[in-house]
Amino acid sequence: MMDIAVCGAFADEQVARLRDGAGDIPVKLMEAEASCDCSIVFGNPEPDQVAANPNLRWLQLESVGFGEYAGLDWNRGHGETLVTNLAGFFADPVAESALAGILALYRGIDRLVLLQAGKQWLGDPLRTRLRVLRGARVVLFGYGAINRRLAELLAPFGCVITPITREGITGLDKALAGADLVVCTAPATSATSGLFDAARLARIKVGAIFCNFGRGSILDEDALADALEHGLLGGAVIDVTRDEPLPTGRRLWTCPNMILTQHSGGGTTDELDRKVDVFLANLARFRAGMPLDGVVDFSRGY
Repeated sequence: MMDIAVCGAFADEQVARLRDGAGDIPVKLMEAEASCDCSIVFGNPEPDQVAANPNLRWLQLESVGFGEYAGLDWNRGHGETLVTNLAGFFADPVAESALAGILALYRGIDRLVLLQAGKQWLGDPLRTRLRVLRGARVVLFGYGAINRRLAELLAPFGCVITPITREGITGLDKALAGADLVVCTAPATSATSGLFDAARLARIKVGAIFCNFGRGSILDEDALADALEHGLLGGAVIDVTRDEPLPTGRRLWTCPNMILTQHSGGGTTDELDRKVDVFLANLARFRAGMPLDGVVDFSRGY
């Protein structure tokens, strides 16, 4: 018999939708520390809870990332457990967050907000420091759903786009030398870990803006802080960090021309409702014996 465990901060209305959509399949709420033996789990339970579940047939994550589950054994007595994620789910909000941060730095909005808070009028001296995005040369590293959407948003600005996939790392350094803007949305893999270190950041055109909306493991944060403090980079928009929440003593908090979006880039007011939609649509496929959307390939790392 199939049963469903829901793990996450879902509201009563959303739980009611899940139960209505599940029909005759029992749905229970999974406590944070509780064990779970349900055949279907929706949410992101602790890895040890997953490992201890002998009946698990399908895990639907409410995230794109799945690194904490990569080392688990997915073979159960009934066969291999399916794992699905929210691939492509955050493309619109993350791309819009990246664009918002980029425009804020180009047009000085980040500094103007601080000036307003301090009731300071800078006026003309600020005008001479502002840039326009039109015609900027943009390197998009990691050309999945997010950066493809960002490329669409940048099209009206007449930007020159250079997309580089994870497999095209060898061409990255050449592209960086002429970039006005670098946006990284690549996943965390052995190939991308620490990729943007001091040496690689130094290859980026002086005054360019660097954005990371991929994974915190990709970036050497101290090297980025050095580049910003010495004026080698013109700014940075950082959504993800190695440690979250970012510890108060880290340099990223106080770097000049830095916008920290605190891993909020994918958020929307209807985020949880849309996650329920994804799960229920996949549940219908699961019950019908159809292929599921977003099946994770652990061998690829994303």
